[in-house]
Amino acid sequence: MSMFQSLNISASALTAQRLRMDVISSNIANVDTTRARLVNGEWEPYRRKVVVVEPRGEQFSSYLQAALGRTDAVGSGVRVREIVDDPAPFKLLYDPDHPDAGDDGYVRLPNVDPLKEMVDLIGATRSYEANVTALNASKEMLMKALEIGK
Repeated sequence: MSMFQSLNISASALTAQRLRMDVISSNIANVDTTRARLVNGEWEPYRRKVVVVEPRGEQFSSYLQAALGRTDAVGSGVRVREIVDDPAPFKLLYDPDHPDAGDDGYVRLPNVDPLKEMVDLIGATRSYEANVTALNASKEMLMKALEIGK
């Protein structure tokens, strides 16, 4: 494991969490968008997006594996595999006066739940902050190692 690998691991996590926060912000911004894309000649509401994160590289380990001396299992960070649409059904609201209401008077609304998005945003923010803390700790250790050589 190189001395800069901890910085690379934290940097990959920071990038992934920043993208998660951007996607969550987009979901919140489109909570009322009833015409997001045209599908088979019919407008479809905005569909919630979800970021899928996976380990980067061949192996991924836990802290316990690293503590037990299994250096062959040290991970190399994370990467965003894809951004997928949430398959949850759209919400229905009875509003026959709405311009997007169907023949039955119901309007299809996006499958975005603002409360769920805020919880996800708090989780992404906390993860981002934890990775900044880990990055700063690694940086401090490297600076202390350089001071030893003086």
